[in-house]
Amino acid sequence: MPFQKPYFRRLLLLLTFIFCTSLGAYAQKTREQLEREKSENQNKIKEIQSILRQTSSQKNVNLGQLKALNQQINTYKKQIDLLSDDLDLLNKELRVLETKRQSLDSSLAKLKTEYGHMIYEASKRNVYFNQLVFLFSSGTFNQLVLRYKYLKQYTEARQGQVKEMEIVQERLMAERRRITVKQDQQKTVLNTRVTESTKLEGLKTKQNEVIQELSQKEVELRKQIAENKRATDFLEANIRRIAERERRERIERERKEREEREARRKAERERLARENAEREKKGEVAVVAEPEEEAPVSSGGMSEEETTLASSFTASQNRLPWPVKGFVSGHFGQRPHAVLKGVMVDNLGVDIQTTAGEPVRSVYDGVVLDVTEMPGMGNVVAIQHGNYMTIYAKMNGVTVRAGQKVKARENIGRVATDSDGTSELQFQIWKNTSRLNPESWLIHR
Repeated sequence: MPFQKPYFRRLLLLLTFIFCTSLGAYAQKTREQLEREKSENQNKIKEIQSILRQTSSQKNVNLGQLKALNQQINTYKKQIDLLSDDLDLLNKELRVLETKRQSLDSSLAKLKTEYGHMIYEASKRNVYFNQLVFLFSSGTFNQLVLRYKYLKQYTEARQGQVKEMEIVQERLMAERRRITVKQDQQKTVLNTRVTESTKLEGLKTKQNEVIQELSQKEVELRKQIAENKRATDFLEANIRRIAERERRERIERERKEREEREARRKAERERLARENAEREKKGEVAVVAEPEEEAPVSSGGMSEEETTLASSFTASQNRLPWPVKGFVSGHFGQRPHAVLKGVMVDNLGVDIQTTAGEPVRSVYDGVVLDVTEMPGMGNVVAIQHGNYMTIYAKMNGVTVRAGQKVKARENIGRVATDSDGTSELQFQIWKNTSRLNPESWLIHR
């Protein structure tokens, strides 16, 4: 029947629209993720720019300035990569939109052709007369009703054809507008990428200048390395002293708990012996059994609270908050020196470069074990988390004391600034006497 063809065509159009819409939703999800990453990286660029301005304000170049330049270059490279991803995504979105536009354009052309054919056929005859003849030439009343329903459906099909063309026309215009918007976005992103690339080249030039100037200060740099090594060794010795002290205290606590358990068992045995003696005097049978041995109340010498804290700290790997805002300027373990070739430096934790006077926060609940001032390390705070310990060095204005309980993200002082204008926190994580890589514990950002 002639009115059935538009129905199937509309169904096909609907399925095409749903498919294209689902592609758009998938692209939108990727778009939101990309925009979030671009925004986060842009914030990092601003943060490092602030740090770089501080270190660059000094008359002489320094390692802090070079570290900030290196990090700024890395963030600009990432931003350019994200902008390239953005262009790729825009190209995909434009291809999807263009496919939808072509599909709608084709559907509209077919609708217009079919409608024109319907109008042409209707104009060749007197539609009103033919319909009357068609109706009143019916052999029976039931046939008349059926023919009337058929004519009504045919009329509705023509009306639906017009409405369908209007809908498709509106969708087509909307898709063309979206294509224009995407093309404008594409031009903006491309221009931004060119601008960021120019900035990156400027930073690389500055980086080379700083490296060349620092290379001429080899004697001074080697002296600084030696001083840092002495300060690091002194800090490590102090940490191990604290860890050893805690170990001895746990052993002593466990010994006392063991002695107390044994004393309780001995007292219980003596009580039972007296009860049995009394029973025997009375001619009764002694039925009181030997007391059961008590289970230990600690784990590795730790109290129940410390054991729970250590367990929850372990579960927080990759999720600990950063102790200070900034970027990792010195990674864990042995690394090549930033300027001197063939020279290796060892880091007990990570260095986090930041702005002057930035607040330092505890990364987890715990108890302050020690607050000490050390040469080359400023104020050092050690916080216990069960059998774990976090170390915060190169601080000033410490606001906590030994024995004090602290909460996660609680301020414990401020980062210190050295004579070169570099503000850098030394952050470490230890488990008993073993040092751990803090970067595998801090939340990724």
